[in-house]
Amino acid sequence: MRLRGIRRSTNVEDRRGRRGGMRGIPIGGAGGIGLGGLLLILAIGFFTDIDLTPYVSGNGGTAGAYLDEDLSPDEEQAADFTLRVLATTEDVWDRVLQEQAGMPYDPPVLVLFSGVTQSPCGGASGATGPFYCPADRKAYLDLDFFATLARRLGAKGDFAAAYVVAHEVAHHIQNEIGILSQIDLARRQMSEREANALTVRLELQADCLAGVWASHVEGLLEPGDVAEAMNAAEMIGDDRLQRQAGRVPRPDTFTHGTSAQRAGWFGRGYDSGQMGACDTFAADTL
Repeated sequence: MRLRGIRRSTNVEDRRGRRGGMRGIPIGGAGGIGLGGLLLILAIGFFTDIDLTPYVSGNGGTAGAYLDEDLSPDEEQAADFTLRVLATTEDVWDRVLQEQAGMPYDPPVLVLFSGVTQSPCGGASGATGPFYCPADRKAYLDLDFFATLARRLGAKGDFAAAYVVAHEVAHHIQNEIGILSQIDLARRQMSEREANALTVRLELQADCLAGVWASHVEGLLEPGDVAEAMNAAEMIGDDRLQRQAGRVPRPDTFTHGTSAQRAGWFGRGYDSGQMGACDTFAADTL
């Protein structure tokens, strides 16, 4: 993605540099899980909405304790990239939301954190992954997961990381137009199976809206960028992640959609460039 000359968004709250330690399985040493095992645990939690951080510890750390750390050049580079991507979402949705929905765009704040943090929607950790909290209209992101995407899940490339940012911003779009509150109310009156099915449609719509964003930054795209995003969508499908975790895929437990569905809806948004193409709730089949 060509981001040279693109401004950095100022809609950011930087909480990095303070990492939380937690009791649990030691990392390294006798009986430790090793870095590879740690990354796999974090990846599974990241994409299945299961918080596995109670089972991971850093050198015998104590729950709730923090250790201040200096930010590495790689971390600063990842933050710079993320804020430039965020700026492109602001520019695109400022125009598209007005043109296609007749609404002004009020962008979200992106919270960058390391390890653990708090939000009005509950505690957040690296294992729970990026998420959007409608209560404070903020998206939360631990930048370490860009490395997890590439190394453990096979979702390589800068546009794969950009897709993650665009997906969380898409949840903010859903909040802006009132979809999140409607879905939250509906889920409270459903069985778990029905609520999961509705959540899948919500997540696939966010994938589609991320595709709409991608279609409107074509001047910034490099060869292979869209393929990177499509591959990332496939790598984080519920079916694939459950298989990777050694489980038989159970559609009734899916909350984000299959690999094919995620890539398909991103592609639909990209090909059309239209928010109206992203009505997953009216679709007979996903």
